[in-house]
Amino acid sequence: MSAQPAGRPERPVALVTGASSGFGRSIAVELDGLGFRVGVHYRSSETGAKETATSLSNDSAVVGGDVSSWDDAFRVHAEVVEQLGPVDVLVNNGGVRHDSLMAMQNPEEWRSVIDTNLVGAFHLSRLCLPSMLTRRWGRIVNVVSPSAIVATPGQTAYAASKAGLVGMTRTLAAECAARGVTVNALSPGFMITGMTESLPDKVKEGIRTKCPMRRFGTTEEIARSIGFFVDTDYMTGQVVSIDGGVSIT
Repeated sequence: MSAQPAGRPERPVALVTGASSGFGRSIAVELDGLGFRVGVHYRSSETGAKETATSLSNDSAVVGGDVSSWDDAFRVHAEVVEQLGPVDVLVNNGGVRHDSLMAMQNPEEWRSVIDTNLVGAFHLSRLCLPSMLTRRWGRIVNVVSPSAIVATPGQTAYAASKAGLVGMTRTLAAECAARGVTVNALSPGFMITGMTESLPDKVKEGIRTKCPMRRFGTTEEIARSIGFFVDTDYMTGQVVSIDGGVSIT
């Protein structure tokens, strides 16, 4: 008979990348409400990360670094462990987007999207996994996008990074399942965040009208799903779409 998972720790720790604003901030707030002590990661906005931390009730740690760099990711992880303890839940939310038709794409911008969105998720997962596997309980949630499966001209880099993250999610889930660690992907619908607010109004309206619910999601309502990933022991390797129906059209 297979061993049962060890169960959620009494004082769990979560690390959320890209938590200085937007969706990452809402995830941090939601996890805090579920009793987690949260590592609030930022790449460039320390002020924003500190604002996130002040909105949390439990102990938290503000940690900065570029997760596309192994050295930075190593330091981020080490600081969270030192201040809060081993990471029980990792949410790979940090990401960038540099949209352009491939024929005119700047190669460095294309690579930076892959390095941040995909390689960065590998770095933090690789660092958090050994402790999760040893303690026989852990959750990795990779934030992906409908762009991983729905073609959007101008987003070859972003789509490739998110599709790669879906593949990594499924394979890593198979590697970890027997030791109580689940790995799943959350695919949120379009939200007005720092990454998307600069899009032209015409583009945003086009996105809205393609959504069966005819509206954008809020970061708060989509972040509420994080409790499902945390509490569900028997789901792994899945992509859960909370997107107002975009993925069914």
